[in-house]
Amino acid sequence: VQLQASGGGLVQAGGSLRLSCVLSGFTLDSYAIGWFRQAPGKEREGVSCTAPNGGNTVYADFAKGRFTFSRDKAKNTVYLQMNSLKPEDTAVYYCAAGALEDVTIVQALAHPDYMDDWGKGTQVTVSS
Repeated sequence: VQLQASGGGLVQAGGSLRLSCVLSGFTLDSYAIGWFRQAPGKEREGVSCTAPNGGNTVYADFAKGRFTFSRDKAKNTVYLQMNSLKPEDTAVYYCAAGALEDVTIVQALAHPDYMDDWGKGTQVTVSS
């Protein structure tokens, strides 16, 4: 199981970025997939998480209305479209996969340790 995130960069406040995460060694239908982030000096936190088969997607409060999780099954890739970015969105963003046996995606969003496999992060920096 491998995940590779990309698409980060430097953007001005109010701008947009689209992060991508290519999955290999498993399919989107097999695992819950989540986006998480970690800012300097802060705990890793959930951004968005989708159930296996894309059945349901949940978002952190700060992401609602600004971020959109999507998936391309043919490319085995998930995306995080981030609009109206704010300086406080500056962080390293990670994608992760989890079998989530007996764990809901809401719980996984709140507790990143429930996820099993992590990709290397991609840096997002939002300037004011």
